[in-house]
Amino acid sequence: MTQLNIGTVVGSIRKASINARIADALERLAPPSVAFHRIRIDDLPLYNQDLDNPPVAEVHRLRQEVRSADGIIFVTPEYNRSIPGVLKNAIDHASRPHREGAWVGKPAGVIGATPGALGTAPAQQHLRNVLACLGMPTLAQPDAFIHVDEGFFSAEGLVARGADRDFLTRWMAHYVEWVRKHAPAR
Repeated sequence: MTQLNIGTVVGSIRKASINARIADALERLAPPSVAFHRIRIDDLPLYNQDLDNPPVAEVHRLRQEVRSADGIIFVTPEYNRSIPGVLKNAIDHASRPHREGAWVGKPAGVIGATPGALGTAPAQQHLRNVLACLGMPTLAQPDAFIHVDEGFFSAEGLVARGADRDFLTRWMAHYVEWVRKHAPAR
C-alpha cells in the first residue's frame, strides 16, 4: 500500500469550526503519500432503523466513502463532555446494517480541539468507547487534546507556532504508520 486514502470526519458542522481547521492543518502536515477526503455528515437524516434498507442517498454515500478509505481520522469538538450528536448520528448510520458496518476494521485516529483547558479529553474517551464497539483499531498514543488559543492559527490557516506544528506533524506520522500496519487489504 503506497498511496493511503484517509477519510476525515469532522464532528462539527459549524462554518467557523476550529476542528475543521485542525483537519485542514493535518492534511497540510501529512506526508505526500497520503490523500484525504472529507466525509460529509451534515446532510444525514436522524438515524432511524426503518431507513436502513434501502438507505437514503446521503447514507449510501456516507457508507461508500467510509468503505473506500484506508483509515479514518475523527476530529471532534466536545459538547457537554461528549461527542456532538451529528457525529454520533453519522457513526450510527455507517454502522448499519448490523455486522456489515462500513467502519469495521478501519484504523482510526482521534483528535480534537477546543478553546477550553481539557482539550476534548472527555469527548475523545467517549468516542474511543464507540469505536471499540465498532471494531475499529484506534491509535492510542500519542493523545491529541488540542487547546486552541489566540495565535494558534496564522491568517492563512496554518498552525502558527512551531511546537504545535511539530506535535501535529508527529501525531500525523504516528497515525500514518498505524494505518499502514492495520489497514485491511484491498
